[in-house]
Amino acid sequence: MSIQKETFLRIHPHDNVLVALQNLEQGTPITFEGNTFTLADRIAAKHKFAINELKTGQEIYMYGVLVGKTTSTIPQGGLLSTQNVHHASDGFRLGERKLSWHQPDTRNFDSKTFNGYHRADGSVGTANYWIVVPLVFCENRNINVLKEALVDKLGYKKAKSYDGDVEQLMELYQAGKSVEEILNADIQASAEKADSKRLFKNIDGIKFLNHSMGCGGTKDDSDALCGLIAGYITHPNVAGATVLSLGCQHAQVSILQAEIAKRDPNFSKPMVVLEQQKVGTESELLKQALKQTFAGLVQANQNQRQPAPLSKLCIGLECGGSDGFSGISANPALGYVSDLLVAMGGSVILAEFPELCGVEQELSDRCVDEETANRFMQLMTTYNARAEADGSGFYANPSPGNIRDGLITDAIKSAGAAKKGGTSPVAAVLDYPEKVTKPGLNLLCTPGSDVESTTAEVGSGANIVLFTTGLGTPTGNPITPVVKLSTNTAMFERMPDIIDINCGTIIEGEETIQQVGERILNYVIQLASGEVEPKSVKLGQDDFIPWKRGVSL
Repeated sequence: MSIQKETFLRIHPHDNVLVALQNLEQGTPITFEGNTFTLADRIAAKHKFAINELKTGQEIYMYGVLVGKTTSTIPQGGLLSTQNVHHASDGFRLGERKLSWHQPDTRNFDSKTFNGYHRADGSVGTANYWIVVPLVFCENRNINVLKEALVDKLGYKKAKSYDGDVEQLMELYQAGKSVEEILNADIQASAEKADSKRLFKNIDGIKFLNHSMGCGGTKDDSDALCGLIAGYITHPNVAGATVLSLGCQHAQVSILQAEIAKRDPNFSKPMVVLEQQKVGTESELLKQALKQTFAGLVQANQNQRQPAPLSKLCIGLECGGSDGFSGISANPALGYVSDLLVAMGGSVILAEFPELCGVEQELSDRCVDEETANRFMQLMTTYNARAEADGSGFYANPSPGNIRDGLITDAIKSAGAAKKGGTSPVAAVLDYPEKVTKPGLNLLCTPGSDVESTTAEVGSGANIVLFTTGLGTPTGNPITPVVKLSTNTAMFERMPDIIDINCGTIIEGEETIQQVGERILNYVIQLASGEVEPKSVKLGQDDFIPWKRGVSL
């Protein structure tokens, strides 16, 4: 859909509310479908107002679906807020298959390829990393020691350092300056240092995946952790791995090996596995880890980028710090990218199940068969029931920042978030931490928490993650480049250090959703070939948080 340069927008013909595209003052005349009325309240950009009077208990529709009910009467032109609206969504059941979709024109991309790292299992990586990971949190200190020993010496230390800033503060303190003088001092930002020369030119980095799990929790959580780590080890962006185990924890090496075999029965990557209680001293453990890791790096460095079809891309679709523009700019643009990639035989992952609340019927109807539809509905129902049993529920998903910027119910947030998945049929439904094995749109059960969800999408095979944000979210992933897309131009200009692509041009009427979608995919191809580096990679935003299968929304 194309958005003209307007002051407000009706997203779907069935909606009974309008979205303000800019700040609108109380008393502003609104002409809509031949009728004119004045705003009863000031409506901030991204927020919604009533087309006609909404009486207490009346249903509210956005994106063509039920997103809430009024708790008090809202006058014509009145603001929708948490004071007069509460979450509501339609129920869902097994329906008819609705598999027709708006298949886009792919002629601009049919002849394009990317240069990636080809793996023995047929997958292709967009990067080439070695990972070092503990099976249990007891090994985190040893992981950190290996990091201190390897990263700088092998040329993988991130460029920006604040050492110079601290030195300036020390000089002020030693000169006898007061706290007030130190706070008011003009500290010169440290210059960015050039990266040290890498010893292994074909290895993009060594990444260390510390976590707080592996023992002391439920067996389900430790088993899922092994599955997640296996997903990272067998990931196309990973050249090889070093795994440290204590020995007595729930997350056993044998479980990890079984999970690796599930994902890649002919696994042949270099992998170092060391168990501290078998090796003996910490010193001997670290010496063996260093020698064997170095030997693995020598082997992994032999792989070089080669051309691959775009069908080898698996894109994770993510959002965080969402706002009232997410569902009408960046998310639909990602939906167009999703449809383009699916049409060319690639894979996309739509996750964050609490943010699919209210659109279950549409998504289940789009599942390729009834078995897939039933699995999706069962996962949604079970997840929400567990949350409600602990005194919460999907309705509690919106954050204070979401609410402040126009997403006042979970269903409003979800209806916009689901736009990332485009219009293609749902090829598969996966439970965490299962691997993507089918091309097309895959639904992956994860929490709405963006770092946990991104961690899970990568564990399932995403070799690039496209991450929309309206408020600004500084996060990334250790092995998969995370591209940040802003929903609005103001945020893009305010936080240029973390945002890669601006989708606010859609709101301003400068580009269509399709134009922005093609611009995104062209960037993805460059990124997949190693020609550009997203801000999350430059900043070393290596967030890795496994999902504890308790309640996390």
